[in-house]
Amino acid sequence: MYVKRHYSLWMTVRWSRKSLIYGFLYSAIVVLTYEFSGIPFSLPWQPLSVIGIAVAFFLGFKNNSSYDRAWEARKIWGAVINESRTFASAILSIPDQRISKERKQSLIHRHLAWVLALKHAMRKGKSWEHNGPVEKLIFTPYFQKECEGGLAPEVQRYLNPTELDQLWKYTNLPTQLLKNQSKELEKIHLEGMLSDFKHVYLHQLVGKLYELQGKTERIKNFPFPRQYASTGLWITYIFCMLIPFGLLDIFGKTSDLHYWLTVPFSAIIIWVFLLVDRIGDYSENPFEAAYNDVPISSISRAIEIDLLEMLEEKDIPPPYPVENGFLL
Repeated sequence: MYVKRHYSLWMTVRWSRKSLIYGFLYSAIVVLTYEFSGIPFSLPWQPLSVIGIAVAFFLGFKNNSSYDRAWEARKIWGAVINESRTFASAILSIPDQRISKERKQSLIHRHLAWVLALKHAMRKGKSWEHNGPVEKLIFTPYFQKECEGGLAPEVQRYLNPTELDQLWKYTNLPTQLLKNQSKELEKIHLEGMLSDFKHVYLHQLVGKLYELQGKTERIKNFPFPRQYASTGLWITYIFCMLIPFGLLDIFGKTSDLHYWLTVPFSAIIIWVFLLVDRIGDYSENPFEAAYNDVPISSISRAIEIDLLEMLEEKDIPPPYPVENGFLL
C-alpha cells in the first residue's frame, strides 16, 4: 500500500510504461503503413467511440468490484486487530490467583503466532495471481527479507518447540493454532480456573477469530471471476487496436502532416485504457505480496506491539517501516 499523498507521474508511467511504449510503436507502424502503402484504411470514429464507451463501462464495473475485494480485505484485518485486543484483554482480566502470568502469556503468545501464521498463509501464491519474484520488490528490502525468512523465524519466539514441531505436519497452521487455543481454554476450565461464563465468552472470541480467518481465506482462495477479468482485458485490447485507425479518420482529413498526430494521441489513449485495466487487475488480489497489497505485515506488527505492551514485555519489535512510500 502506498501511503504518500500521490504517486508521482514518473512512478505511474514507470509502472505502466510497457503499455505506453507498445501503444506508441503500434500507432507508428499503422501510420507508416498508411503513408507508404497509400491504402485508405482509416475507420470512422463514431462506431469506435461507441465501443470505447462500452469498454469504459465494463472497466468501471471491473475496477469497482476489484476495489470492493480490497476494501473488504482491509475491513477483515481491521476486525482482526479489534478481536486480538479483546482476546488479550479478556485473558489479562482473569485474576492472577486463578491463572498465572506465565499461562496468560502463553495464551496471548499463541494468539500472536496465529496472527503471524495467517499473514504468511495469505502471502502464498495462487495460480491466478501475478506471483512476481520477491527479489523484484526492490523498493521494500525489509519486506523482501521477511518473505525470504518465512514463517518459522517469526513464530518460534511465541510457541514452545514441542508445539511448533507438531504444527509443521498440518497444511493449515492458523486453524490448528486456534484448535490448540480452544483445547488449552478447555483444560483451564476443567481445572476450575475459569468460570462457566468466562469460558463460554472466550470460546466465542475464538469462534470470531475462526470466522475472520474464513473471511480472509475466502478472498484469498476465490479469485475475481476470470470471465469478467478476461473479457475486460480482451475487449480493451480490441478497442486499443482500432484507435489509430479511428484517429486517422479524424487527423487525415486536415493536411498531409496532421495525420502524424495519430501517433501520440493513440499512444496516450491506449495507455490510459490499459492503465485503468491494470489498476483493476492489481486490485483483485489484495494479499499477493505486491506493492499495492493490503498491509497485513504492518497490521500484524501493530497487533504484536499492542499485545506485548499489554503483557508489559520489554522485547517489543518496532513499528513496521514505511519504505519508499510503501507499507506492506
